Amino acid sequence: MKMTLAEIAQAVGAVVSEDQVAQFKNIIIDNIAIDSRKATQGSLFVPLAGQRDGHDFVGNAQSNGASATFWQTGHDNRPDNISVVEVDDPLAALQGLAKYYLMKVNPKVVAVTGSNGKTTTKDMVAAVLATQNNTAKTQGNHNNEIGVPLTILGMETNTEVLVVEMGMDHFGQLTFLSDMVEPDIAVITMIGEAHIEFFGTRDKIADAKMEITSGLKEDGTLIINGDEPLLTTRAEKWEPLTFGFEDHNYLYQTSMKLGSEQSEFTVNKWPEITFSIPMMGEFNVLNALAALAVGRRFHIKPADMAKALATFQPTANRNQWLQSQSGTMILSDVYNSNPTAVHEVLQSFKAVTTEGRHIVVLGDMLELGEKSGELHAGLATDLTPDEIEQVYLYGPDMAYLYQALQSRYSADNLHYYDQNQQEQLIEDLRADVTAVDLVLLKASNGMHFDRVLAGLM
Repeated sequence: MKMTLAEIAQAVGAVVSEDQVAQFKNIIIDNIAIDSRKATQGSLFVPLAGQRDGHDFVGNAQSNGASATFWQTGHDNRPDNISVVEVDDPLAALQGLAKYYLMKVNPKVVAVTGSNGKTTTKDMVAAVLATQNNTAKTQGNHNNEIGVPLTILGMETNTEVLVVEMGMDHFGQLTFLSDMVEPDIAVITMIGEAHIEFFGTRDKIADAKMEITSGLKEDGTLIINGDEPLLTTRAEKWEPLTFGFEDHNYLYQTSMKLGSEQSEFTVNKWPEITFSIPMMGEFNVLNALAALAVGRRFHIKPADMAKALATFQPTANRNQWLQSQSGTMILSDVYNSNPTAVHEVLQSFKAVTTEGRHIVVLGDMLELGEKSGELHAGLATDLTPDEIEQVYLYGPDMAYLYQALQSRYSADNLHYYDQNQQEQLIEDLRADVTAVDLVLLKASNGMHFDRVLAGLM
Protein backbone atom coordinates (compact mmCIF):
# COMPACT_ATOMS: atom_id res chain seq x y z
CA MET A 1 0.00 0.00 0.00
CA LYS A 2 0.99 3.60 -0.44
CA MET A 3 -1.30 6.43 0.63
CA THR A 4 -0.99 9.86 2.12
CA LEU A 5 -2.12 10.22 5.69
CA ALA A 6 -4.70 12.71 4.42
CA GLU A 7 -6.24 10.04 2.20
CA ILE A 8 -6.25 7.59 5.11
CA ALA A 9 -7.95 10.10 7.40
CA GLN A 10 -10.62 10.69 4.78
CA ALA A 11 -11.08 6.95 4.18
CA VAL A 12 -11.79 6.24 7.86
CA GLY A 13 -14.01 9.28 8.35
CA ALA A 14 -11.68 11.04 10.77
CA VAL A 15 -12.39 14.66 11.64
CA VAL A 16 -9.28 16.73 10.89
CA SER A 17 -8.57 20.43 10.77
CA GLU A 18 -7.44 22.31 7.65
CA ASP A 19 -3.96 22.57 9.14
CA GLN A 20 -3.89 18.80 9.69
CA VAL A 21 -5.04 18.11 6.14
CA ALA A 22 -2.18 20.23 4.79
CA GLN A 23 0.27 18.44 7.08
CA PHE A 24 -1.11 14.97 6.36
CA LYS A 25 -0.79 15.43 2.58
CA ASN A 26 2.99 15.37 3.00
CA ILE A 27 3.09 12.17 5.07
CA ILE A 28 3.35 8.95 3.05
CA ILE A 29 2.20 5.71 4.68
CA ASP A 30 3.39 2.48 3.08
CA ASN A 31 2.77 -0.08 5.81
CA ILE A 32 0.61 -0.85 8.85
CA ALA A 33 2.05 -1.87 12.20
CA ILE A 34 0.07 -3.35 15.10
CA ASP A 35 3.24 -4.36 16.95
CA SER A 36 5.25 -1.30 17.95
CA ARG A 37 8.48 -3.31 17.74
CA LYS A 38 7.90 -3.82 14.01
CA ALA A 39 7.14 -0.17 13.21
CA THR A 40 9.41 1.50 10.66
CA GLN A 41 9.61 4.73 8.69
CA GLY A 42 6.33 5.03 6.80
CA SER A 43 4.34 2.95 9.32
CA LEU A 44 0.87 3.82 10.53
CA PHE A 45 0.66 2.35 14.02
CA VAL A 46 -2.73 0.94 15.02
CA PRO A 47 -3.12 0.66 18.82
CA LEU A 48 -5.30 -2.37 19.44
CA ALA A 49 -6.71 -3.69 22.68
CA GLY A 50 -4.97 -6.82 23.96
CA GLN A 51 -3.47 -7.92 27.23
CA ARG A 52 -2.35 -4.30 27.37
CA ASP A 53 -3.80 -1.19 25.79
CA GLY A 54 -2.09 -0.59 22.43
CA HIS A 55 -2.09 3.14 23.12
CA ASP A 56 0.63 2.49 25.71
CA PHE A 57 3.01 1.54 22.91
CA VAL A 58 2.58 4.53 20.60
CA GLY A 59 5.75 6.10 21.99
CA ASN A 60 7.72 2.94 21.26
CA ALA A 61 6.29 2.83 17.73
CA GLN A 62 7.34 6.44 17.19
CA SER A 63 10.84 5.69 18.49
CA ASN A 64 11.10 2.86 15.97
CA GLY A 65 10.23 5.21 13.12
CA ALA A 66 6.42 5.17 12.82
CA SER A 67 5.19 8.16 10.87
CA ALA A 68 1.66 8.33 12.34
CA THR A 69 -0.81 6.59 14.61
CA PHE A 70 -4.50 6.05 15.04
CA TRP A 71 -5.76 7.29 18.40
CA GLN A 72 -9.10 6.60 20.01
CA THR A 73 -11.04 9.82 20.51
CA GLY A 74 -11.11 10.80 24.16
CA HIS A 75 -8.30 8.47 25.22
CA ASP A 76 -5.99 10.03 27.79
CA ASN A 77 -2.44 11.23 27.08
CA ARG A 78 -2.79 12.00 23.38
CA PRO A 79 0.79 12.30 22.06
CA ASP A 80 2.08 15.50 20.44
CA ASN A 81 5.34 14.16 18.94
CA ILE A 82 3.74 12.03 16.20
CA SER A 83 1.00 12.68 13.63
CA VAL A 84 -2.31 11.50 15.09
CA VAL A 85 -5.51 10.45 13.31
CA GLU A 86 -8.31 10.38 15.86
CA VAL A 87 -10.89 7.61 15.34
CA ASP A 88 -13.79 6.22 17.37
CA ASP A 89 -12.34 2.69 17.36
CA PRO A 90 -8.84 1.83 16.05
CA LEU A 91 -9.82 -1.73 15.05
CA ALA A 92 -12.92 -0.55 13.18
CA ALA A 93 -10.78 2.12 11.51
CA LEU A 94 -8.27 -0.53 10.43
CA GLN A 95 -11.09 -2.62 8.96
CA GLY A 96 -12.63 0.40 7.24
CA LEU A 97 -9.28 1.39 5.77
CA ALA A 98 -8.83 -2.16 4.45
CA LYS A 99 -12.21 -2.11 2.76
CA TYR A 100 -11.40 1.26 1.18
CA TYR A 101 -8.03 0.05 -0.09
CA LEU A 102 -9.55 -3.16 -1.43
CA MET A 103 -12.06 -1.12 -3.46
CA LYS A 104 -9.25 1.15 -4.65
CA VAL A 105 -7.01 -1.67 -5.92
CA ASN A 106 -10.04 -3.74 -7.02
CA PRO A 107 -8.50 -7.19 -7.43
CA LYS A 108 -10.44 -10.39 -7.91
CA VAL A 109 -10.83 -11.97 -4.47
CA VAL A 110 -10.70 -15.67 -3.62
CA ALA A 111 -11.76 -16.47 -0.04
CA VAL A 112 -10.82 -19.84 1.49
CA THR A 113 -12.19 -21.44 4.66
CA GLY A 114 -12.67 -24.92 6.09
CA SER A 115 -12.07 -26.95 9.23
CA ASN A 116 -8.85 -28.39 7.79
CA GLY A 117 -6.67 -27.58 4.84
CA LYS A 118 -7.48 -23.90 4.37
CA THR A 119 -3.89 -22.67 4.78
CA THR A 120 -2.43 -25.25 2.40
CA THR A 121 -5.28 -24.70 -0.06
CA LYS A 122 -4.72 -20.94 0.11
CA ASP A 123 -1.03 -21.49 -0.71
CA MET A 124 -1.90 -23.80 -3.62
CA VAL A 125 -4.54 -21.44 -5.01
CA ALA A 126 -2.14 -18.50 -4.88
CA ALA A 127 0.56 -20.50 -6.65
CA VAL A 128 -1.82 -21.56 -9.42
CA LEU A 129 -3.20 -18.06 -9.98
CA ALA A 130 0.24 -16.45 -9.85
CA THR A 131 1.11 -18.16 -13.13
CA GLN A 132 -0.97 -15.58 -14.98
CA ASN A 133 -1.79 -12.84 -12.45
CA ASN A 134 -0.12 -10.51 -9.98
CA THR A 135 -1.24 -12.36 -6.87
CA ALA A 136 -1.18 -11.60 -3.15
CA LYS A 137 -2.19 -13.95 -0.34
CA THR A 138 -2.68 -14.21 3.40
CA GLN A 139 0.67 -14.63 5.14
CA GLY A 140 0.77 -17.46 7.65
CA ASN A 141 -2.73 -17.86 8.99
CA HIS A 142 -3.64 -14.18 9.56
CA ASN A 143 -7.26 -15.09 9.00
CA ASN A 144 -9.35 -13.23 11.57
CA GLU A 145 -10.82 -9.75 12.05
CA ILE A 146 -7.31 -8.33 12.41
CA GLY A 147 -5.42 -10.61 10.03
CA VAL A 148 -7.72 -10.17 7.04
CA PRO A 149 -7.48 -6.34 7.04
CA LEU A 150 -3.69 -6.61 7.38
CA THR A 151 -3.64 -9.01 4.43
CA ILE A 152 -5.59 -6.54 2.32
CA LEU A 153 -3.44 -3.57 3.31
CA GLY A 154 -0.28 -5.56 2.66
CA MET A 155 -0.97 -6.13 -1.03
CA GLU A 156 0.72 -4.08 -3.73
CA THR A 157 -1.27 -1.61 -5.78
CA ASN A 158 -0.80 -3.73 -8.93
CA THR A 159 -2.41 -6.82 -7.36
CA GLU A 160 -4.82 -8.54 -9.73
CA VAL A 161 -5.91 -11.42 -7.48
CA LEU A 162 -6.04 -11.54 -3.70
CA VAL A 163 -6.30 -14.95 -1.98
CA VAL A 164 -7.65 -14.56 1.54
CA GLU A 165 -7.76 -17.25 4.19
CA MET A 166 -10.68 -16.92 6.62
CA GLY A 167 -10.94 -18.62 9.98
CA MET A 168 -13.73 -18.63 12.51
CA ASP A 169 -14.52 -19.72 16.04
CA HIS A 170 -18.02 -18.26 16.47
CA PHE A 171 -21.13 -17.53 14.46
CA GLY A 172 -21.07 -14.25 12.58
CA GLN A 173 -17.30 -14.15 12.13
CA LEU A 174 -17.25 -15.38 8.53
CA THR A 175 -20.24 -13.18 7.73
CA PHE A 176 -18.24 -10.15 8.84
CA LEU A 177 -15.10 -11.19 6.93
CA SER A 178 -16.99 -12.14 3.78
CA ASP A 179 -18.89 -8.86 3.78
CA MET A 180 -15.57 -7.04 4.14
CA VAL A 181 -13.88 -8.63 1.11
CA GLU A 182 -16.90 -9.48 -1.09
CA PRO A 183 -15.23 -12.48 -2.72
CA ASP A 184 -15.56 -13.41 -6.37
CA ILE A 185 -14.88 -17.03 -5.45
CA ALA A 186 -15.46 -18.67 -2.07
CA VAL A 187 -13.92 -22.07 -1.25
CA ILE A 188 -14.88 -24.41 1.59
CA THR A 189 -12.35 -27.24 1.98
CA MET A 190 -14.14 -29.52 4.45
CA ILE A 191 -16.11 -29.80 7.69
CA GLY A 192 -14.37 -31.36 10.69
CA GLU A 193 -14.34 -31.03 14.46
CA ALA A 194 -12.20 -27.91 14.72
CA HIS A 195 -13.83 -25.40 17.12
CA ILE A 196 -16.54 -27.88 18.07
CA GLU A 197 -16.21 -26.45 21.59
CA PHE A 198 -18.00 -23.35 20.34
CA PHE A 199 -20.51 -24.95 17.97
CA GLY A 200 -21.42 -28.28 19.53
CA THR A 201 -22.03 -30.29 16.33
CA ARG A 202 -20.59 -30.64 12.82
CA ASP A 203 -23.97 -29.48 11.48
CA LYS A 204 -23.55 -26.14 13.22
CA ILE A 205 -19.94 -25.92 12.05
CA ALA A 206 -21.23 -26.36 8.49
CA ASP A 207 -23.77 -23.58 9.09
CA ALA A 208 -20.97 -21.30 10.26
CA LYS A 209 -18.72 -22.16 7.30
CA MET A 210 -21.52 -21.33 4.87
CA GLU A 211 -21.39 -17.75 6.17
CA ILE A 212 -18.56 -17.25 3.68
CA THR A 213 -21.27 -16.81 1.05
CA SER A 214 -22.62 -13.69 2.81
CA GLY A 215 -20.53 -11.27 0.77
CA LEU A 216 -20.09 -13.47 -2.30
CA LYS A 217 -20.70 -11.38 -5.39
CA GLU A 218 -23.97 -11.96 -7.20
CA ASP A 219 -22.09 -13.48 -10.14
CA GLY A 220 -19.56 -15.18 -7.86
CA THR A 221 -18.73 -18.88 -7.60
CA LEU A 222 -18.93 -21.17 -4.58
CA ILE A 223 -16.50 -24.10 -4.64
CA ILE A 224 -17.02 -26.87 -2.08
CA ASN A 225 -15.97 -30.37 -1.15
CA GLY A 226 -18.68 -32.34 -2.91
CA ASP A 227 -18.03 -35.46 -0.82
CA GLU A 228 -19.41 -33.69 2.27
CA PRO A 229 -23.24 -33.93 2.50
CA LEU A 230 -23.30 -31.20 5.15
CA LEU A 231 -22.02 -28.80 2.49
CA THR A 232 -23.83 -30.05 -0.60
CA THR A 233 -27.26 -29.81 1.04
CA ARG A 234 -26.59 -26.26 2.25
CA ALA A 235 -25.02 -25.02 -0.99
CA GLU A 236 -27.67 -26.07 -3.51
CA LYS A 237 -28.95 -22.56 -4.22
CA TRP A 238 -25.45 -21.47 -5.16
CA GLU A 239 -25.08 -24.20 -7.80
CA PRO A 240 -21.52 -24.76 -6.58
CA LEU A 241 -18.56 -26.25 -8.36
CA THR A 242 -17.58 -29.37 -6.45
CA PHE A 243 -14.33 -31.22 -5.98
CA GLY A 244 -13.59 -34.51 -4.25
CA PHE A 245 -12.72 -38.17 -4.67
CA GLU A 246 -16.15 -39.35 -5.78
CA ASP A 247 -16.99 -39.25 -9.49
CA HIS A 248 -20.18 -37.20 -9.10
CA ASN A 249 -18.02 -34.12 -8.52
CA TYR A 250 -17.21 -31.50 -11.15
CA LEU A 251 -13.51 -32.21 -10.54
CA TYR A 252 -12.27 -35.50 -9.11
CA GLN A 253 -9.11 -37.57 -9.06
CA THR A 254 -8.99 -40.62 -11.31
CA SER A 255 -5.72 -42.08 -10.02
CA MET A 256 -3.39 -41.36 -7.15
CA LYS A 257 0.14 -42.36 -6.10
CA LEU A 258 1.16 -41.24 -2.62
CA GLY A 259 4.74 -40.91 -1.39
CA SER A 260 6.42 -39.62 1.74
CA GLU A 261 7.36 -36.26 0.23
CA GLN A 262 5.40 -36.14 -3.02
CA SER A 263 1.94 -37.16 -4.22
CA GLU A 264 0.90 -37.68 -7.84
CA PHE A 265 -2.62 -37.80 -9.23
CA THR A 266 -4.72 -37.41 -12.36
CA VAL A 267 -8.11 -35.75 -12.71
CA ASN A 268 -11.13 -36.22 -14.91
CA LYS A 269 -10.89 -32.91 -16.77
CA TRP A 270 -7.33 -33.36 -18.01
CA PRO A 271 -6.59 -37.11 -18.09
CA GLU A 272 -3.41 -36.60 -20.09
CA ILE A 273 -1.71 -34.61 -17.28
CA THR A 274 -0.16 -36.08 -14.15
CA PHE A 275 -0.26 -33.52 -11.34
CA SER A 276 2.16 -33.65 -8.42
CA ILE A 277 2.45 -31.83 -5.12
CA PRO A 278 5.49 -31.72 -2.79
CA MET A 279 3.44 -33.08 0.12
CA MET A 280 2.18 -36.41 1.41
CA GLY A 281 -1.39 -37.50 2.03
CA GLU A 282 -4.77 -37.92 0.37
CA PHE A 283 -5.98 -34.83 2.21
CA ASN A 284 -3.42 -32.69 0.40
CA VAL A 285 -4.53 -34.12 -2.95
CA LEU A 286 -8.00 -32.95 -1.96
CA ASN A 287 -6.62 -29.47 -1.26
CA ALA A 288 -4.96 -29.51 -4.68
CA LEU A 289 -8.28 -30.40 -6.33
CA ALA A 290 -9.80 -27.31 -4.73
CA ALA A 291 -6.95 -25.20 -6.13
CA LEU A 292 -7.46 -26.70 -9.59
CA ALA A 293 -11.17 -25.87 -9.44
CA VAL A 294 -10.28 -22.24 -8.71
CA GLY A 295 -7.71 -22.24 -11.50
CA ARG A 296 -10.33 -23.59 -13.88
CA ARG A 297 -12.60 -20.62 -13.10
CA PHE A 298 -9.71 -18.28 -13.90
CA HIS A 299 -8.99 -20.11 -17.17
CA ILE A 300 -5.45 -21.02 -16.11
CA LYS A 301 -3.82 -23.44 -18.53
CA PRO A 302 -3.72 -26.98 -17.08
CA ALA A 303 0.01 -27.29 -17.81
CA ASP A 304 0.67 -24.07 -15.91
CA MET A 305 -1.40 -25.31 -12.98
CA ALA A 306 0.56 -28.55 -12.93
CA LYS A 307 3.87 -26.69 -12.84
CA ALA A 308 2.64 -24.37 -10.07
CA LEU A 309 1.44 -27.21 -7.84
CA ALA A 310 4.65 -29.16 -8.30
CA THR A 311 6.76 -26.28 -7.01
CA PHE A 312 4.54 -24.35 -4.58
CA GLN A 313 5.88 -23.53 -1.11
CA PRO A 314 3.57 -24.55 1.76
CA THR A 315 3.39 -22.52 4.94
CA ALA A 316 5.97 -23.73 7.48
CA ASN A 317 5.04 -26.53 9.89
CA ARG A 318 2.17 -27.72 7.75
CA ASN A 319 2.89 -31.36 6.94
CA GLN A 320 6.57 -30.51 6.43
CA TRP A 321 9.43 -33.05 6.37
CA LEU A 322 12.59 -31.85 8.07
CA GLN A 323 15.89 -33.59 8.75
CA SER A 324 17.59 -33.18 12.10
CA GLN A 325 21.34 -32.81 12.53
CA SER A 326 21.51 -36.48 13.48
CA GLY A 327 19.75 -37.49 10.26
CA THR A 328 16.29 -38.25 11.67
CA MET A 329 13.40 -37.41 9.37
CA ILE A 330 10.73 -35.43 11.24
CA LEU A 331 7.25 -34.74 9.90
CA SER A 332 6.33 -31.39 11.45
CA ASP A 333 2.61 -30.61 11.53
CA VAL A 334 2.47 -28.48 14.64
CA TYR A 335 0.50 -25.43 13.65
CA ASN A 336 -2.94 -26.82 14.32
CA SER A 337 -4.67 -30.05 15.23
CA ASN A 338 -8.08 -31.68 15.45
CA PRO A 339 -9.31 -35.30 15.27
CA THR A 340 -9.82 -35.31 11.51
CA ALA A 341 -6.39 -33.83 10.85
CA VAL A 342 -4.67 -36.28 13.23
CA HIS A 343 -6.40 -39.24 11.59
CA GLU A 344 -5.38 -38.10 8.12
CA VAL A 345 -1.75 -37.43 8.92
CA LEU A 346 -1.40 -40.71 10.85
CA GLN A 347 -2.67 -42.72 7.88
CA SER A 348 -0.11 -41.06 5.62
CA PHE A 349 2.71 -41.31 8.17
CA LYS A 350 2.18 -45.03 8.74
CA ALA A 351 2.46 -45.67 5.01
CA VAL A 352 6.01 -44.27 4.84
CA THR A 353 8.58 -47.07 4.97
CA THR A 354 11.67 -46.89 7.17
CA GLU A 355 14.50 -49.10 8.42
CA GLY A 356 13.79 -47.82 11.90
CA ARG A 357 10.65 -47.12 13.92
CA HIS A 358 7.59 -44.95 13.47
CA ILE A 359 7.50 -42.62 16.48
CA VAL A 360 4.46 -40.43 17.09
CA VAL A 361 4.47 -37.39 19.39
CA LEU A 362 1.00 -35.95 19.95
CA GLY A 363 -0.01 -32.87 21.91
CA ASP A 364 -3.49 -31.74 22.94
CA MET A 365 -6.08 -30.81 20.35
CA LEU A 366 -7.61 -27.57 21.66
CA GLU A 367 -11.11 -26.09 21.45
CA LEU A 368 -12.96 -29.42 21.53
CA GLY A 369 -15.12 -28.49 24.52
CA GLU A 370 -16.99 -31.09 26.56
CA LYS A 371 -16.27 -33.75 23.95
CA SER A 372 -12.53 -33.28 24.27
CA GLY A 373 -11.86 -36.36 26.39
CA GLU A 374 -13.91 -38.60 24.10
CA LEU A 375 -12.31 -37.21 20.95
CA HIS A 376 -8.79 -37.58 22.31
CA ALA A 377 -9.44 -41.16 23.41
CA GLY A 378 -10.92 -41.88 19.99
CA LEU A 379 -7.53 -41.44 18.35
CA ALA A 380 -6.65 -44.86 19.75
CA THR A 381 -8.23 -46.52 16.70
CA ASP A 382 -5.38 -45.12 14.56
CA LEU A 383 -2.54 -46.34 16.79
CA THR A 384 -1.31 -49.95 16.90
CA PRO A 385 2.15 -51.24 17.99
CA ASP A 386 2.76 -53.04 14.71
CA GLU A 387 2.47 -49.73 12.78
CA ILE A 388 3.49 -47.12 15.38
CA GLU A 389 6.17 -48.54 17.65
CA GLN A 390 6.55 -45.60 20.06
CA VAL A 391 3.90 -43.13 21.25
CA TYR A 392 4.67 -39.95 23.20
CA LEU A 393 1.69 -37.97 24.53
CA TYR A 394 1.75 -34.45 25.96
CA GLY A 395 -0.92 -32.32 27.64
CA PRO A 396 -3.86 -32.78 30.02
CA ASP A 397 -6.33 -34.02 27.40
CA MET A 398 -3.87 -36.51 25.92
CA ALA A 399 -4.21 -38.33 29.26
CA TYR A 400 -7.49 -39.72 27.87
CA LEU A 401 -5.65 -41.24 24.92
CA TYR A 402 -2.94 -42.51 27.26
CA GLN A 403 -5.57 -44.42 29.24
CA ALA A 404 -7.13 -45.79 26.06
CA LEU A 405 -3.77 -47.12 24.81
CA GLN A 406 -2.48 -48.73 28.01
CA SER A 407 -4.04 -52.10 27.19
CA ARG A 408 -2.46 -52.01 23.73
CA TYR A 409 1.04 -50.68 24.41
CA SER A 410 3.66 -51.69 26.95
CA ALA A 411 5.02 -49.14 29.39
CA ASP A 412 8.29 -49.06 27.41
CA ASN A 413 6.48 -47.93 24.26
CA LEU A 414 3.86 -45.53 25.65
CA HIS A 415 4.89 -42.30 27.36
CA TYR A 416 2.83 -39.50 28.92
CA TYR A 417 3.85 -35.98 30.00
CA ASP A 418 1.74 -33.27 31.57
CA GLN A 419 1.98 -29.68 30.39
CA ASN A 420 4.83 -28.69 32.71
CA GLN A 421 7.03 -31.54 31.48
CA GLN A 422 7.89 -30.34 27.99
CA GLU A 423 11.62 -30.21 28.68
CA GLN A 424 11.50 -33.79 29.95
CA LEU A 425 9.63 -34.81 26.79
CA ILE A 426 12.35 -33.25 24.64
CA GLU A 427 15.12 -34.87 26.69
CA ASP A 428 13.51 -38.32 26.47
CA LEU A 429 12.96 -38.00 22.72
CA ARG A 430 16.57 -37.00 22.17
CA ALA A 431 17.68 -40.11 24.07
CA ASP A 432 15.32 -42.43 22.20
CA VAL A 433 15.24 -41.29 18.57
CA THR A 434 17.82 -42.65 16.11
CA ALA A 435 18.87 -41.56 12.64
CA VAL A 436 16.79 -44.28 10.92
CA ASP A 437 13.55 -43.52 12.80
CA LEU A 438 10.65 -41.45 11.47
CA VAL A 439 9.07 -38.96 13.88
CA LEU A 440 5.67 -37.27 13.62
CA LEU A 441 5.00 -34.12 15.65
CA LYS A 442 1.32 -33.10 15.78
CA ALA A 443 -0.44 -30.71 18.15
CA SER A 444 -2.48 -27.54 18.32
CA ASN A 445 -0.43 -24.36 18.10
CA GLY A 446 -1.13 -23.51 21.72
CA MET A 447 0.85 -26.56 22.86
CA HIS A 448 4.06 -24.94 21.57
CA PHE A 449 5.39 -27.96 19.72
CA ASP A 450 7.62 -25.59 17.80
CA ARG A 451 9.84 -25.82 20.89
CA VAL A 452 9.78 -29.63 20.73
CA LEU A 453 10.75 -29.45 17.05
CA ALA A 454 13.59 -27.04 17.81
CA GLY A 455 14.79 -29.36 20.57
CA LEU A 456 15.05 -32.27 18.13
CA MET A 457 16.72 -30.38 15.30
